[in-house]
Amino acid sequence: MAYVDGYLIAVPNASKAAYVEMAEKMAVVFKTNGATRVVENWEDDVPEGKLTSFPMAVKREAGESIVFSWVAWPTREIRDAGWKQVMEDPIMNESRFATLFDGKRMIYGGFETVVDM
Repeated sequence: MAYVDGYLIAVPNASKAAYVEMAEKMAVVFKTNGATRVVENWEDDVPEGKLTSFPMAVKREAGESIVFSWVAWPTREIRDAGWKQVMEDPIMNESRFATLFDGKRMIYGGFETVVDM
């Protein structure tokens, strides 16, 4: 069954072009290492909540937008092996990408697909 890694982050609006550049490079790295799909989504209609919301979850600040992303893998095993290779790729150490978002406010996880229609 397919496996998906997902994450939610806040990115400064002024860094959108640099983030997209980094995301495009990372998509190639993920796909080279077994991912079947990489999807990056920039905030368009993300309301503030009263109890919970995407903005609250990542503590979005003024001048930031929410990015919602996922990487699809054929299986968890391929994902686990792929991530090892991704972490060794030189792009992971490109300093100009290191400050595009606050990793402490990132929400992420791996998910087993239960419905895919």
